[in-house]
Amino acid sequence: MTGTILVVLVALAACQSTPTAYKSSAAYKLDRDAKASLEKLYANNGKARDLRTRAKAILTFPNMIKVGFLGAGIVGNGALMNLNGRTIGYYNSVTLSWGYQAGVQWYGYTLFLMTDRAVASLETAAGLELGVGPSLVIVTKGFGKVMSTTSLDKDIYAFVYDMKGIFAGAGIEGTKFTRVHP
Repeated sequence: MTGTILVVLVALAACQSTPTAYKSSAAYKLDRDAKASLEKLYANNGKARDLRTRAKAILTFPNMIKVGFLGAGIVGNGALMNLNGRTIGYYNSVTLSWGYQAGVQWYGYTLFLMTDRAVASLETAAGLELGVGPSLVIVTKGFGKVMSTTSLDKDIYAFVYDMKGIFAGAGIEGTKFTRVHP
């Protein structure tokens, strides 16, 4: 029951990210945090540097928070950037899951959108949902060793970084990205 209440509260908090939440100072802070997050990722990960030259767009969520006890919720806001580093859109990410899990965690993640299909899926009325639509690969150290220009055949490559806190367990989850307007 506590997990269900927590998931509902996180979902409600995510829904509060209305277009009015992106006044100029909030958009400026998100742009600044997203660019700093990307620079840190590039400095520490050669594969991310390689992907940025091939991506159609890059969606970065610098400050995600995951909270849960049985049910869990993950929320955060991100910036979609073109290859020149200019922000071309803002997105809210919400993930809900259910299973044996507990903890609190903070992290950043970046999605390299490699195809026009992946970018277009962000513009649909429903928004991008991971697990549905474009194919996704989460880049790990093992995968990074075998990744080459000939093996890049997925729509989206994801990097998770700067994890803090503790979270344990397993659950079934789904992620939804929704565009918000500044």
